[in-house]
Parts: sequence; C-alpha cells; structure tokens
Amino acid sequence: MKKIFPIIIILITLSLVGIILIQVSWFSSMLENKEDELNMHIITSVAEVGGQLTAETNVTLPSLKNTLKPTFNWPSDQILKEFMKPSTVSSRYTEFMVNESLRKSFNNHGLKDTPFEFAVILDGALMDYEMKSKGFINLLKDTVRNKQIIYPIEVPTGSSLEGLIPAEYLIVMVPNIKHIVRSQLRWMIAGACLFVLILLSAFYVTVSALLRQKKLSEIKNDFINNMTHEFKTPLATISLAVDALRNEKVLESKEKLQYFSGVIKEENKRMNKQVETILQAALSDRQEIQLNLKPIHVHEVIHRALDNFSLQLQERNAHANLLLNAHHDVINADEVHFTNLISNLIDNAIKYSRENLVINITTHSSHKSLLVRVEDNGIGMNKETAKRIFEKFYRAHTGNVHNVKGFGLGLSYVKSIVDAHQGKIRVDSVQGKGTAFTIDIPLMHA
Repeated sequence: MKKIFPIIIILITLSLVGIILIQVSWFSSMLENKEDELNMHIITSVAEVGGQLTAETNVTLPSLKNTLKPTFNWPSDQILKEFMKPSTVSSRYTEFMVNESLRKSFNNHGLKDTPFEFAVILDGALMDYEMKSKGFINLLKDTVRNKQIIYPIEVPTGSSLEGLIPAEYLIVMVPNIKHIVRSQLRWMIAGACLFVLILLSAFYVTVSALLRQKKLSEIKNDFINNMTHEFKTPLATISLAVDALRNEKVLESKEKLQYFSGVIKEENKRMNKQVETILQAALSDRQEIQLNLKPIHVHEVIHRALDNFSLQLQERNAHANLLLNAHHDVINADEVHFTNLISNLIDNAIKYSRENLVINITTHSSHKSLLVRVEDNGIGMNKETAKRIFEKFYRAHTGNVHNVKGFGLGLSYVKSIVDAHQGKIRVDSVQGKGTAFTIDIPLMHA
C-alpha cells in the first residue's frame, strides 16, 4: 500500500492536469475562432451599409422654383453652384438613418446586442467629421481593445461624378471585442469551469478516501499490536500462577495459595476491564450509548473515582489535590458513564506521569454550567498530539518502549460521553510540564 499509494496519486494528478490543459487549449482556440467569426460579421455588416451609402451616379438638378432666384445671366452662377454641389453622405442621410442601417445590418448578421459607434469623414479631413455618433470619440481613444473598421465610400468607376466628389470613409468602432466574445461564450465557459470543479472535488474525495484508508490500516495494525501486548501479559501471569499452584510446596501453604489465586483474580479483572473498554468503544462508534440520566453530585463521583486509584497513587508515590470550589455540583447525567469519564482522566494522568506526580482536580460553577479540571505535572504532549488525542485508537508516541498500557480508546470514550451529555472538553498541554483536561457540563436547574 505504501508503494502503490504515491503511484495512484501521481497518475490521478497527471490525468487531472492533462484534462485541465486540454480544456484551456480548447477554450483558447474557441475564443480565437469566435473572435475571427465576430470580426468577419462586423466587416460584412459595415461593408453592406457602406455599399448603401455610396454616392448615386446621377445628380438630379434641383428645382428652380424653390431654390433659384431669377437673374439676367443664363446660366446663372447659382444654378451652376447648385448643379456642381457634391452629393455627400451627410447631404443624403441623417445620423439617425445611418445608425438604423448599421443596427439593421448588425442584427441580420447575428450581432443583435453588439454595441457600436460610427462616423463619416471626408478624405484628407480626419478631424472634420461629416457626422459622428455620441460615443465615437471615446472609443477612438483606445484602438487596441476596440475594433475599428474603415470602409471607403467611393463613386463607382465610370460614373459621371467620378473625380468630382471627394472620397468619404465610414468608420465603425466596436468596444472591447474580446469581452463581447467572452460574454457570448459565458455559459459554455461556466459549464466547463463547473465540470473542472467537479473533477477537482472528485480528486480531493478520492485522495481523502485513500488517505483515510491508509490511516485506518495503520490504526488497525497499531490496535492489534497493542491488544496483543495487553492480553499477552496477563495471560502469561495467569499461566505462571497456575503452574505455581500445581507445586506441592505451594499447595501446602495457605498464604501462597491465597497469593497466587489473588494474582489470577487481579489479572482476570484486568482482562475484563480491557474487554469492557473495547466494548464501550464499539458502542460509542455506533452511537448506541444509552444514558440513564438522573441527578448526580459531581463532587461525590470525583471522591469515589479517586478512591479507586488510591493504591496506584501510593505505588507511584503520587499525590492528588482536590479543590472542589463549585457552589452547585448537581448535573443530569448517567452515573456509570460519568464515573468512567472521571476515572479515565485520572488513569490517563497516572499513565503518562513521571516521579513525584501531582494531580489537581478542581471544580467551578457558573450560572449555567459546571467546570471540572483534571490537571497533572506529567510528561505532557506536543501540539500535534493534543490535536489528535481524542481520535479513536490514537496514542501518543513513546518510541519503541511499550511502557504505557492501553488501546488508545480511553480519551475517545471520554469525548463521546461528554458529547452525549451535551458538554464540551478542552485539552491544554505543554510537553515536559503536564496536561490539563477541562470539562464543561450543563448544570441541572430546578
């Protein structure tokens, strides 16, 4: 598993990176093609309107009735002036008409919502506009992002007006062409991004599942090793005690019989306790803890739990201080499970202790809750261990020396019981100085 796991991660990562790169390349090509297509439609639309604006090949003589004043000279200067007046775009079309023609042409070529600005200029008079739309000048300032189309409006070759009318140009500006392309493809881009996110999520879930399986495999192996060690020692002790009871000298001594039978009984109790711990962990894992809630005095529970550890404390030359300062200590709890909770915290302090162990158990009460703090001056733990201390089967590393008994289930059970009583638990620890567990349990109110 250790060798296969990195290979699986590398293969999945390469596949994911490859898919994302292909998606990016495909989108880049699609944007370029879409931009070219949009440019072609714009050019076609402008050319279509430009063709419509081309000057007529024939000029109609203006009506003398309305435009001429009678003179004695014939042909008069006024008639010649009117006759020779160039027929420009501005003389035949209004700004509104040109704008409507462009809009109609844009709509016909699939550019319905595409914005534009336009102007018409005479050849050689770039700053002298015949007509221009309101926002044309602003768009003309940025010809990098904005698309500029220039269409020459020329008199057809061979026309009677060829060479008489100056060339004109229709200039059309389309703002931020790339933004328009992205807007048209926004749903496709959003869908592709969504699928990439789904792929990333699937990758994350897969890797998390693999890591979790790897962790569970390690935990299982650690648990089997711990369980084997925990049961091997009492079984070996019982076997030795049974062999000793078969000795004739032992059978003849009542004191020795009582001693070895006592050893068998204690080791049997120890094994039963370990089995009970495993069963409690299994129940808490399936969330099958049945609480028999009733009013209990926490101070009494603490006294009873501490009395059960009196012999162990004496053997280690340890000392326990009780600072039960809570004015109210009645909670609605399961007496058996809550007693086990306190016992597990005391047992944990004894297990991970040094010489001259001191355990301080203090209580404080507020209006709503009771605080129980179990503090020791033991070996303590680092921040990483403190974060994982309530995980099932997790045990602080003590090197290759197996001098601490247990399966790593005690504090996990404590956390489950605290949660079942709707309380909170916090751990504060400094490596080499000690550890403190603080429990916050709701008080029972009349």
